[in-house]
Amino acid sequence: MNYPLLNVFLTIFWFFAWSLWIFLVVWTLMLIFRRRDLSGWAKAAWVVFVIFVPLIGVLAYLIARGGHLADEQVSEYGAPQDEAYRAYARTEARGRHRADELTKLADLRDRGVITDEEFQKGKVQLLG
Repeated sequence: MNYPLLNVFLTIFWFFAWSLWIFLVVWTLMLIFRRRDLSGWAKAAWVVFVIFVPLIGVLAYLIARGGHLADEQVSEYGAPQDEAYRAYARTEARGRHRADELTKLADLRDRGVITDEEFQKGKVQLLG
């Protein structure tokens, strides 16, 4: 078996280049179908262009429509994650507040400032 090391590296390079190219074509097709500002005919034209003349089609799409890709990614993925984080933070803040209030009530009960009945009423108000 006579296969020089440079040929192994070139084979690996071409394999990854081919994989990257397939990924780029599929990603471009996904972008085309996800766009809401393109009509059905425009999407069909872009798909035909990308499938039948892939190199020119992908490059043309990225040049013609690529300026808004970052904004679309941020609006599509950034806003829901940001809102989810804010909702989580609000929930955690409420939980900590309740825990602090329960601790204060328990401390007041332990020191004899409030009765056990008053502690139970306060606990029901906080948790209810």
